[in-house]
Parts: sequence; structure tokens; C-alpha cells
Amino acid sequence: MGQAGCKGLYQSLFDYKTEKYVIAKNKKVGLLYRLLQVSILTYLVVWVFLLKKGYQDTDTSLQSSIITKVKGVTFTNTSELGERLWDVADYVIPPQGENVFFIITNLIVTPNQRQETCAESDSIPDALCYEDSDCPPGKPVMTGNGVRTGRCLRAENLTRGTCEIFAWCPVETRSRPEKPLLGKAEDFTIYIKNFIRFPKFNFFKTNVLDTKDRAYLKSCYFGPKNPYCPIFRLGSVVKWTGSDFQEIALQGGVIGIQIEWDCDLDRAPSECNPRYYFNRLDSTFPGSSVSSGYNFRFAKYYRDGAGVEFRTLMKAYGIRFDVMVNGRGSFLCDLVLIYFIKKSHFYRNKKFEEVRSGHQANGKANVEQLQNLQTVEA
Repeated sequence: MGQAGCKGLYQSLFDYKTEKYVIAKNKKVGLLYRLLQVSILTYLVVWVFLLKKGYQDTDTSLQSSIITKVKGVTFTNTSELGERLWDVADYVIPPQGENVFFIITNLIVTPNQRQETCAESDSIPDALCYEDSDCPPGKPVMTGNGVRTGRCLRAENLTRGTCEIFAWCPVETRSRPEKPLLGKAEDFTIYIKNFIRFPKFNFFKTNVLDTKDRAYLKSCYFGPKNPYCPIFRLGSVVKWTGSDFQEIALQGGVIGIQIEWDCDLDRAPSECNPRYYFNRLDSTFPGSSVSSGYNFRFAKYYRDGAGVEFRTLMKAYGIRFDVMVNGRGSFLCDLVLIYFIKKSHFYRNKKFEEVRSGHQANGKANVEQLQNLQTVEA
């Protein structure tokens, strides 16, 4: 049995096999076969090549730089600050012109604070006390403004008071104004300059109109007729997100500005245009929810004539802007350049180089080759 198997295996090594084709004279089978071929061809031509542009090479590693500037002035007159003119150095944080910036629209001001002892705010639950033992010295007040001194301060005829603290006194006690301090800021302008590069194709572009007219950016606003004027009115940006400016100026919020570059680099560079999208990024709730808005605190420090340090504490409400950029660039792939376009033989010779033993390619092109390169038609 074993010898017969080995003999059959040995003889099969010298066998020759060929395929046999059977032609079925059946119209239904033939029609189904042709429909399958047409379906596959239609998929390749319509979906892969025309819609998805599968013949193109794509670069999604977009390199981008953002420069921002805000302009506008407004005037206020309050009891805390008096008459005051606000310009860009007062209400924009940070001043460097980055892709994330903040515009102050409302303030709670606590002036002339100095480090000393005072009563903690009665709006803080952890600061409430009935006797001195409720205020252990040196222990910070949770979500409060300072550290306890060991005393419970009570007003006359009241059994409950607040702990005395060592802090910047007087502590902040004012509530948020009912109207935004900089309610007229909706007429401010935001200038967003964006430079992009697709490194795979070494393609550069900017969202600013290439013009020598210095007055252009001083008189234009972004719109359907001026897509290359990246100057946006603040009130319009808020409106495009579906929000009300006075509401967001009162309690603050976060707005995202998305710049999208979807460029078909087979076409002229002038057809590679940015698209802008504006969205409210912070969660908005109906009514006056504690989760709504955006704010933070900062202080300005100074000393009096005696050298005592003081500060003015500011709780700032406003609009934070996040400018984000993404995109992709697509270009003819090597397959089309090498085989399907006019002068394809020239690209093919440049793509593939034959190197023979004992010969070294110098990589130089003669004048005729350079002229041919300039006259190649896509």
C-alpha cells in the first residue's frame, strides 16, 4: 500500500494540467453574467472614480497657523470703575492673538482688597458657624476665600454667623449684573488669518485675499460676496451659532469657529477655498442653570504710598473663541500620470530610472527635457 502511494506521487510530478472551459449556450445565464460585469464596471467608474475620486492621492496631514486680532472700543460709567474707555488691551485675553482667545463682556469688580482679617461671605455654607469652635484656626474654608482664624463673627441678636478669615478683604459679595457691562461689544470685529500647507504636495494657501490694496481689510466684512475677507463682526458670529448676543454677553459662553479646507488640487489654486462653520460649544440650558455660562477671576495689583499691597479683583464673564482648522488635499496619483495622460512617457521616464552595472546616473536633465516638462499638458 505504501509503495503504491509513493509510486503514484512520483508519477504525478510529471503530469501536465490545463484548464477546460465550458461555454453555456443559455441566455439567462449569459444575461446574468453580463449584468454582473456591468454592475462591477459601473461601481468602479461612478463610485470609485467619479464620486470618491479613487484616482487621486490624498494628504490629510494639514499644517496650519492661526493669527487673530480683535478691534473695537466702548465706553462705560459704573460706581466701581467710574468713567472708563475700553479698548482691545482691556478686554482681550491673552493679547498675543492665538487660536484660543477670550473677550470680556461682563464684570463683577471688588476694588481695594488687602490681606487682613474679615468675615467670610454668608453665601458659603462651609463658613457658617454658631460658636468659635466651629471655626478651627488655620483651616481653609471650602470653596471660600481664606483660612479661619478661630473666631465666629455674629451680628447682634443673631445666633448664627460666619467665620472670621484671613484673606484678601473685603471678600467678593456682589452678584452678577443684570445687564452686560460691554453690551455694545457686538460691533467689535475679529480678524482671523489662517495659513495652511499640504506637505505631501508642497501646496500653500491663506484665507486672506492676495491684494496690494492696503485699504481692503479696513473696509470689508466677511460674507458671501467677500469670502476672502476674514474680518467677522462679533454680533454676527454669535448670531450664526443660533445664540442671542445679550444673553451670552451676560453670563458668558464658548464658541467654536471651524475652518475647513477641502481642496481638489487638480484644479486651479483659486478654487481651493476655506469654509467656515460656527457652533456654540458650551452646554446651554433653559432658564438660569448653574451650569450655563463661562467666567473666571483675575486681579490687578498695586501699592499705596505707604507700600501696602492692594488689588482689584475682577470676575470676568465673556465669550471664549476656539478657532480650529482641518482639511485635506487631493491630487492626481502616479497611476494616472504614468499611463493615462498626454506625455505620460515623460513622467514614466522620470519615475523609473534604469541603472546598469558600472554606470552611475548623474540625475541631471538637459535643456530639451526641461522644456518638455514645462509644456506637459495634464
